[in-house]
Amino acid sequence: QVQLVESGGGLVQAGGSLRLSCAALGRFFSVNAMGWYRQAPGKQRELVASITSGGSTNYADSVKGRFTISRDNAKNTVYLQMNSLTPEDTAVYYCNAYIRLRAYDGMDYWGKGTLVTISS
Repeated sequence: QVQLVESGGGLVQAGGSLRLSCAALGRFFSVNAMGWYRQAPGKQRELVASITSGGSTNYADSVKGRFTISRDNAKNTVYLQMNSLTPEDTAVYYCNAYIRLRAYDGMDYWGKGTLVTISS
């Protein structure tokens, strides 16, 4: 069984920093693209950042210059370093990964989410 296990959420003041981690656990062939999404109260889930297995990254405009996504392929882990946080970043953050259980058999997996709360 494949799981995405997130950690690192919490409560910080505006201007502060947090680092989220997400590890893919279980038996699988490969982990392709990984990313972070977030969902604020009353809003739709949105992409925050993504990274391919080769290291190419993509960011939402709202986080460019403040957030950095990275990954450790040996650990099947993705990270999100969040700096200069504002109350608008408050949301549940979800890890996402495209995982192949076999060479030609892949699908999206989601973590359970970790709450990030930024106080003003």
